[in-house]
Amino acid sequence: MGGTRAVGLLALGSFAMGTDAYAMAGLLPDMGADLDVSVSLAGQSVTAFTLCYALAAPLLSAVLARRGTRALLVTALVVFVLANTGTALASSYAALLGTRALAGAGAGLFTPAAATAAVALVPPERRGRALGLVLGGMSAGTVLGVPLGLLVADAAGWRAALWLISALGLVALLGVATALPPVRGAAAPSLRARIGALARPRVAVVVAVTFTQTVASLGLYTYLEPVLRRVADVGSAVPYLWVWGIGGVCGSLLAGTLVDRTGRPARLAVALLGVLGGALALLPWTGAVPGLVLLPLLVWGAVGWAFVVPQQHRLLAQDGGAAAVGLNSSATYLGGAVGSALGGLVLAHGLDAGRLPLLAAAVALAGVLFHLTVARRVARRDARTTDHAPGTGPHVPDNAPGDGAADATAAESPERNAS
Repeated sequence: MGGTRAVGLLALGSFAMGTDAYAMAGLLPDMGADLDVSVSLAGQSVTAFTLCYALAAPLLSAVLARRGTRALLVTALVVFVLANTGTALASSYAALLGTRALAGAGAGLFTPAAATAAVALVPPERRGRALGLVLGGMSAGTVLGVPLGLLVADAAGWRAALWLISALGLVALLGVATALPPVRGAAAPSLRARIGALARPRVAVVVAVTFTQTVASLGLYTYLEPVLRRVADVGSAVPYLWVWGIGGVCGSLLAGTLVDRTGRPARLAVALLGVLGGALALLPWTGAVPGLVLLPLLVWGAVGWAFVVPQQHRLLAQDGGAAAVGLNSSATYLGGAVGSALGGLVLAHGLDAGRLPLLAAAVALAGVLFHLTVARRVARRDARTTDHAPGTGPHVPDNAPGDGAADATAAESPERNAS
C-alpha cells in the first residue's frame, strides 16, 4: 500500500477518536439526566477521558514501545473499542468515569503514534500535509461523526451514539490491522526519551503553549451547548457543531499546506493562537444578531485545529521528535482536562455560562504573550550558543527579529529546512 493510502487509514482511526472526544460535549445533558447528575458533573467524564489520555497514555506507550508501531496502533484501537462499548453499557456515574478514562488511554496511545507513523510513511516534503490529513481526520469526526452521533442520540438515546462510536473504532481497527504496511523508524519512544525531550527548553516551550491553547479551546468546547443556549438562545447545538467542525477540517488541511510552503511553523502557530483568542472574545457579543454567532464558531474551529499542525511539525523537526510529539499530544489533552474541569467548577459556583468564552479568550491571549516573551528568549539564547561554537555562522544580535522558540535561528535551524 502506498504512503498516501496508508496515511488515509490512520486518518480513519483519527476520525473515530475525534467523534468520541467531541461528541460527548453534546451528550452531557442526556447523560446527566439518565445517571441523575448535573451537567457540570457529567462534564467531568470529559475530564476523565482527557486526563487519562495525557497522563496514562505516555506510560503505556513506553511499556509497549518494543512491540512496534503497527502493534501499538492495533492495541490502542482495541482498548478504544472496548472502552466505548463499556460506556454504552454504563449504569452508574462511576462506571461512566472509568470507561471514559479507559477510552482516553486508547486515544492517547493511538494519536501520537499515528502522527509519527504518517510522517514516516511519506517523503519529507509532504509530511506537513500528512500531518494535516491525520489531524484532519480527527476534526472530520467533529463535522460528520459528532452531528451524526447527536442525531442518533436524539432518536435512540445517548447510549446509541456510543454504540456508533464503537462501530467506527472497529472499522478503523480492521483497516489498520490488515492493511497498514510496516512502519520503519517510528517506534514509540521510551519514557526516558520523553522526559529527556521535555528537559530541552525548545520542546518545553512548544508543549507549554500547546497546553495553554487547549485549556482555552477544548475546555470551552466541553460546555459549548450551555454556552450557546445562554449566548444565542439556541434550541439545538447540532448545526453549530457542524459549523465548528467544518472550520476544523478546513483549518487542519490548510495549515499543513501553509507549513510546507512557508517553512515558518512557529510564526504560524502564534498567529493562529492570537486569532483564537479574538474569536472566543467575540463569541458572547454575537448572540444578539441571528446567525452571527456562526462566524466566531467557524473561526474558532479553523484556528483551533490548524494550530496543532505547526506545533507537531516544529517538534518533529528536532532530534527525538517522536518523543516530543508524544509530549505535545499529552499536553493537548491535559489542557482539555484542565479546561473542562475548570469550566465545570466555575459553572457549579454560579458563573453565567455566557462568560466562559471570555475566560477562555484570556487564557489563549496569555499563551500568545508567553510565546512572544519566553519562546523568543530561548531562541536568542540558543542562537548565541550556536554562534559562539566553532564553525557556526555569523552572530545574530539580541535585537534580531524572531518568531518563536524553534523558528528564530539562522539557516542552520533544522525547522527552517524541515519541509
